[in-house]
Amino acid sequence: MIIKRAIILAAGQGSRLGPITADQPKCLIPFAGKTLLDWQIDALAAAGVAEMVVATGFRTEKVEAQLAKRTDVRARAVFNPFYHVADNLGTCWMMRAEMTEDFIIINGDTIVSAEIVRRLLDGATAPITVTIDEKDDYDSDDMKVRRVGDTLAAIGKTLTPQETDAESIGMLAFRGEGPKLFSDQIDAMMRTAAGTKNWYLKAIDALAATGKVGTVSIKGLEWQEVDFPPDLEAATAMTERWVSASA
Repeated sequence: MIIKRAIILAAGQGSRLGPITADQPKCLIPFAGKTLLDWQIDALAAAGVAEMVVATGFRTEKVEAQLAKRTDVRARAVFNPFYHVADNLGTCWMMRAEMTEDFIIINGDTIVSAEIVRRLLDGATAPITVTIDEKDDYDSDDMKVRRVGDTLAAIGKTLTPQETDAESIGMLAFRGEGPKLFSDQIDAMMRTAAGTKNWYLKAIDALAATGKVGTVSIKGLEWQEVDFPPDLEAATAMTERWVSASA
């Protein structure tokens, strides 16, 4: 299945990375000669995604300038002026106009390969599909997942080890009725007192009860979230391996 549009959530600063993001968004950190954002765009494009819509916030002008260099793909920015007062549920709410057709959403700090994107596209048979990985142990910062077969039962950082059998890598596909289900859910949640404090995956957790949220495992494939200083070294090593392998 081909999905033509990807929404990249890159509004945040990435303050947990310290001085490296003091004056640039996390998505513009370079790894093996390319920014994190360009790694994402290249992976999505190689898998057949034709349009990238990047939700920006902190230092949006720098992201917009980087996107302007990408004359080889259709890539544009949508500025979220409320990025500093709302979590990423608010960013998704700002992007609802981009959710009128099938789309992929990916966190702006997740480096994936084209093979991972293809794995998601090939396995996205449910209205909403969460890309997951499996490992032996999960820590408190992992976005943990509980499944019943391939159907999502719950997702959240507070799931106990006994409840957890996978983690979300921060990339989902929405097809058919999925975009409207998600858009309606985030709109409803943003109308509550706690709306601006929520992650968008809390909306996915709420939608799990419908039985319309599936999962696709990418176990065995490399990916890297860039959230803390040790992740910088891991992402550099991984992308350098990828560059060497393609030389």
